Amino acid sequence: MTAGGPEMSRNEGEQQEEPVVVRDRRRIDPETGEPRTPAPNGDEAQVAESMSGTLDDENVVEQAEQLEQPEQPPEGDEPTGLQKQVDDLTADLKRVTAEYANYRKRVERDRDSAIASAKASVAGDLLTVLDDIERAESHGDLTGAFKAVADKLVGALNSAGLEHFGAEGDEFDPSVHEAVQHDTSPDVSGPTVTTVLRRGYKFGERVLRPAMVAVTDHEPAGEAPSGEAPSGESASGESTEQE
Repeated sequence: MTAGGPEMSRNEGEQQEEPVVVRDRRRIDPETGEPRTPAPNGDEAQVAESMSGTLDDENVVEQAEQLEQPEQPPEGDEPTGLQKQVDDLTADLKRVTAEYANYRKRVERDRDSAIASAKASVAGDLLTVLDDIERAESHGDLTGAFKAVADKLVGALNSAGLEHFGAEGDEFDPSVHEAVQHDTSPDVSGPTVTTVLRRGYKFGERVLRPAMVAVTDHEPAGEAPSGEAPSGESASGESTEQE
C-alpha cells in the first residue's frame, strides 16, 4: 500500500458521512397547515437532516411536488365575495334604472303641462274674438270671406283642445256657471239654466271662463208669490165673492 493511502481512505469516509442539507421552500407548513413567514435573508426555512444512509428518493419527490403546488384560498370565500359584488352591482343598476324612468316621466309630464298652459293662454286671449264671431252669427252678419276665416279659427282652437259649454236645460253648476238672473217655476225640478247670456269655455280640465246664465229654480204648484193673495181672496183674507 502506498504512503498516504490510509489517510485518503479516512477522508473519503468523512466526506460520505457529511450531512445532506435540504432547503424546504414550501409556503405552507405540511404539518400545521399554517403559512410560513420567509426568513430575513429571503430564503425559506432550512431543515438540516443528518443521514447515516442513503436519502429516501420517494420523500424527496413528495416534498418537491408540495413545493410546486400554489397556495389555495379556503373553499367558499372567493365565490361568496364575487356573488356579493354581483348582487350589489345588480341592485345599484336597478335603482339607477328606476330613478331614470321616474325622471323621464316627470320631464315628460312637466313638458306636457307647459305646452297645455301655453295653448290655454293663447286660447284665453281669443275668447273675446269668439264672442264677436258668435254675435255676428246671431245677427246674420257672418257671411262670405269673414265666415270662412271665422270657421278656420274656431276649428283650429277646437283641434287644440278648446271646448265651449253652457246650454239651455243644463243643470246649474256653480263651478262652471255664473248666475246673473234668478226665477222660479213649477216646470223645473231643480236649479236649471234657462237662458245662456254668454258661453263658457274650458281647455282640457281647466275652466277658462264660466258661462253667464239665468237660472230658474223649482216652485211647487199652487204657491203664490209673496205679497199676492190666492184668487178669490183679498190681501186681508176677506172673501171677494158677491152673494
